[in-house]
Amino acid sequence: MKYVKIEGGVKLSEFISPMSATLSDEPAFDDPKWLFEIKWDGYRAVAELKGKDTRLYSRNGLSYNKAYPKIYNELVKLKINAVIDGEVVVFRDGLPSFQAIQNYKSTQNLPIQFIVFDCLQHEGKDLTKLKLIDRKEILQSILPNSDVIKYCDHVVEDGIALFEQATKMNLEGIIAKRMDSKYYPDKRSKEWLKIKNVNVDDFKIVGWTDPKASRQYFGALLLAREIDGELVYSGEVGTGFTNELLKSLFSKIQPLEVDECPCDVPVKKEKGFHWAKPKYSCQVQYVEITDDGHVRHPSFLGLRKDK
Repeated sequence: MKYVKIEGGVKLSEFISPMSATLSDEPAFDDPKWLFEIKWDGYRAVAELKGKDTRLYSRNGLSYNKAYPKIYNELVKLKINAVIDGEVVVFRDGLPSFQAIQNYKSTQNLPIQFIVFDCLQHEGKDLTKLKLIDRKEILQSILPNSDVIKYCDHVVEDGIALFEQATKMNLEGIIAKRMDSKYYPDKRSKEWLKIKNVNVDDFKIVGWTDPKASRQYFGALLLAREIDGELVYSGEVGTGFTNELLKSLFSKIQPLEVDECPCDVPVKKEKGFHWAKPKYSCQVQYVEITDDGHVRHPSFLGLRKDK
């Protein structure tokens, strides 16, 4: 298998990009045609199970074989010929922690799991045209009991009750999926919906501001999000950083500095602004998007190493 060396690891030359859910503007709902799963706050991953030739990788083909050895080694042991789709999750105090997985090199003492919710192939047979509920039945039947590889269970119809439970547990939200939905790799489908308890989204880093007072390296990151294929400025995030993280991030973004705003909808350069090529994505929690398109009360959660 050919690999392409990139920053942070190696990227596969051939891989399956997973199907994505659409962010819902509507609240949780009950419907007998839909099933509902917990939304796990981790890194999306696809595993191609082939014994010693097993591959575990991100949604954009970044190899996870060495990044998460506990999961990879457990997958290699499985006597299954299949392609499965799930989420790599690190738990802190019993709850999924995106910051813990983002800093996994220093948090390897915490529990890590590969929570699997779909099966694309089994014994050489393509399952993507089957109904979701049938794919999940096959998946559950082939996964053995394991502390590391976990089947993602679901509830049928009762989305409101599951969402209320997720909210009480301070989880990110739930995923609603039509039970008869097919699987379309590399597509975003409205037959899968993300229903969020808290607003956590991915943004491109398009610059930074000068530090103030005793802070070093930078004051805030300048953000942008993709809207209808365009990169639109979304304000800045200045909380959620440690001194070590400030230094690490600055070493990544400073070499990317450019003179012009990289957004498709240009923004006037304010005093203390520095624009950068939008190479890196990050995850940010926020209260809402204001009328002018900016994040309100944002907090930085971590870089998206899988994007």
